[in-house]
Amino acid sequence: MERGILDHRYELLEHIGGGGMADVYKAHDTILDRMVAVKILHAQLANDEEFLEKFRLEAKGAARLSHPNIVGIYDVGHDVDKYYIVMEYIAGETLKKKVQREGCLSVEEALRIAKEIARALREAHANNLVHCDIKPHNILVTPDGRVKVADFGIARAVTSSTMTYNGNVIGSVHYFSPEQAKGTKVTPKSDIYSLGVVLYEMLTGSLPFTGETTVSIALKHLQEEPKPICQHNHKLPPMVEAIVQKAMAKEPGDRPSSDEMIEDIQHTERFLGFEG
Repeated sequence: MERGILDHRYELLEHIGGGGMADVYKAHDTILDRMVAVKILHAQLANDEEFLEKFRLEAKGAARLSHPNIVGIYDVGHDVDKYYIVMEYIAGETLKKKVQREGCLSVEEALRIAKEIARALREAHANNLVHCDIKPHNILVTPDGRVKVADFGIARAVTSSTMTYNGNVIGSVHYFSPEQAKGTKVTPKSDIYSLGVVLYEMLTGSLPFTGETTVSIALKHLQEEPKPICQHNHKLPPMVEAIVQKAMAKEPGDRPSSDEMIEDIQHTERFLGFEG
């Protein structure tokens, strides 16, 4: 979609991103006179009534979340055949781009970012919302270092729908929990596993599992243990390795809750002298 006015309100200014489910635009809310981000669903999703019903329900739930580490949802609607969601506009870059640019992050910064993501998850899980697609592409980092988790609601709606989109798995298999890889029930502990993968990538600059196909990667999540992070960098503290290992446990019951993960990170930060 080119520049124009969506629903007689949102002036689309610039295409700023997109993926398997939607395109994202920087836009001007002409009624409230503020900058927003508008995510317009792809036609395949917009034409699926089952998905749209779940999308509306999940978006309503996500809109109730108010937290400094969560991208706020302002509006959901449709204009003719275009279904959209209006969100808080965040200046900055995705965590994926940051890691690609820097190679890997310092232990201090990686732990701080993981802690802020876990705080966002704690808020969502307390409100019975599971993200289902935690990955660096959905995590925004502002120029002053603040962390915002985006896309609560959309991934969950796809996960709970029986549809398949373009014959592909929605979300990135590199960050899938074992239960997502099996296609079984997703729980808050699934988000914790994905956060463990994100932390692994921040610390090492590498993904724990790669492969030629989505199936081969999914099987590794189910059957293999990742290469220890200390083998990527022998200077990484064992306490940090333990946080990653616990989060990436194969069995959901062996993973910490978001609250427990925050406590583990804070304890490690204090031990390493990262907090005053």
